[in-house]
Amino acid sequence: MKVQESDFIRQKKPLLTRLLNRLLEEFPYASILAVDSKARLYSASRRNISVSEDDLLTMRGFVAKVSDGSHYAEYSFNEVSEEKLEEICRKVHDLAALSSSILPQGLEEQEYPVPTEDPTVFEGSTEYEVDPEEMGDDAVLEHLKALRDKGLSLSDQILDVYAFCTYQKYTKLFLSREKDLLQNVMWTNGTVSLMASRGEEIKDYYKSYSCLGGMELLSQMEAGVADGVGMVLKLLESEPMVPGEYECICDPEVTGMIVHEAFGHGVEMDMFVKDRALAPSYMDKYVASELVTMHDGACAAKESATYFFDDEGTMAHDTVVIEKGVLKNGISDLQSAMVLHTAPTGNGRRESYRRKAYTRMTNTFFEGGTDDVEEMIASVSYGFLLENPSSGMEDPKNWGIQCMVNIAREIKDGKLTGKIFSPIVLTGYVPDLLKSISMMSPNVQLGGGGYCGKGHKEWVKVSDGGPYLKARIRLG
Repeated sequence: MKVQESDFIRQKKPLLTRLLNRLLEEFPYASILAVDSKARLYSASRRNISVSEDDLLTMRGFVAKVSDGSHYAEYSFNEVSEEKLEEICRKVHDLAALSSSILPQGLEEQEYPVPTEDPTVFEGSTEYEVDPEEMGDDAVLEHLKALRDKGLSLSDQILDVYAFCTYQKYTKLFLSREKDLLQNVMWTNGTVSLMASRGEEIKDYYKSYSCLGGMELLSQMEAGVADGVGMVLKLLESEPMVPGEYECICDPEVTGMIVHEAFGHGVEMDMFVKDRALAPSYMDKYVASELVTMHDGACAAKESATYFFDDEGTMAHDTVVIEKGVLKNGISDLQSAMVLHTAPTGNGRRESYRRKAYTRMTNTFFEGGTDDVEEMIASVSYGFLLENPSSGMEDPKNWGIQCMVNIAREIKDGKLTGKIFSPIVLTGYVPDLLKSISMMSPNVQLGGGGYCGKGHKEWVKVSDGGPYLKARIRLG
C-alpha cells in the first residue's frame, strides 16, 4: 500500500499557489515548502509503558523563500488563510529588504544568483504493509509489552527489557515558478535494549531495527529478542580491550558508523564554503583502498532517510562520493552549490519548517565486494570481529575519527575463539583506516535507526551501512 497525501496539504495547495504567485510578482524567485508530519513514540519496560506524540517530528507549517537576484530571505509560518496572505507577503518583503542591510561591518557580502530550474511536476509515495494509525496505539503497545515479557522470561539475570518503537508519516509540497512537487513518506524505527547483571557487574546491549514502511517492523523485533538476551549475558563475561592496532572485521553496522563518521560530515559541502573540511584538497586523489566505493543519496537505497526531493525542491540523487578509492564528489544543498559553482545533490534538509536547510547526509554506505565473511575471518591471524556500534564523532578539518563499539569477538589463527571484549573505542586517521581495507563481502545492509546532528543540533533522520569489511584499526 502507498502512503496517502495529507488532506491538510491538499486543502491548502490552492491558497499556497496564490501566495506563490503574489511573491513572484515582486521577486524573480520564490518558493513555498509545506509540511504536514505526524509521529508517535511507543515504549514498554519493567517500570513504564508509554505512548506520546514525537514533538521533534510532529508539525504543520510552511516556508516562503524568495530571492531578489542577490540575496535570499525566508519566512516560516504555521497559519495561512485568505485573510493572512497580505500579511505574509508584507513580512516576506520586510525580511528581504532587511537581509541586504544587516551585514556586520568588516564582512564581505556573498551574492547568490537566482537558481535555474527545469519544469518539473512530480508526485510520489513510499509503500508500507501495516499502517500504525490503523493498527492503533493499544495494539502497538501490546506488541511491545510482549517483547518485554519474552525477554524478561528468558533469564533471571535480565534486569530489564526496554522495547521502543517510533514512526513518522509526512507529506511535503514544494512549489516554485517551475516546480510542483509532492511526496508522501513513512518510516518506522524500533529498538530492543536489555540490561543484565551478575553480582555487581551490569551490562547492557541493544539492537535497532528500521524500515521504509510501517509497523510490519514489529515482527523483526520479535524475532530478535532471544538473540539479544543471549548477547547481553555473554557481555557479562567480556574482558577489557588491550589498546593497540589490530586486524579487524567490521559487521555492516560498524561499517555504517565508519562510513557516516569518516567521510559523511567531511564531504558536506557547506563545510567547504566555511573552510571547515579537509576534503576539498583531496578531490580526485586516493583517500581509501581501491576496494572502496561510497554512495550517499536519498534515492540510493530504501531506508529511513529515503525521500523523493529535498527541502529546497532538488530531486533526490545517488551521489558517488568515493569511486574505487578516489574522492570524486561532495554532497550539497542549493546555497552551497551556488557558491561552489556545482550542481546541488538533493541534500538540503531542514530539521523542521522552522529551521534553515543545511547540507545533510541521507542513505550513506559502501558498495559490496567479493569476499566471503568466512574467508575474511580465516585470513586474520589475531584480531577482532567488531559488532554493535553505539556512537561516533569525527573532525572534518583534520580527519580524525572516534567511535564506540560494544562488542569485539576475538579471532585467533583464523577462528573465532568465543572470547568477547567490551567496551571498545575505535580511533584513527580516516585515510589510513580506509586505505587499509583489504577485503569486503558482497552483501550490503543499511540501518536507519539513528539521527544525525549538525554539530550539536539540527537533527535529521539518516541511515548508513555497507558490507562486512576487513581493515587495520586502532582499538582501545
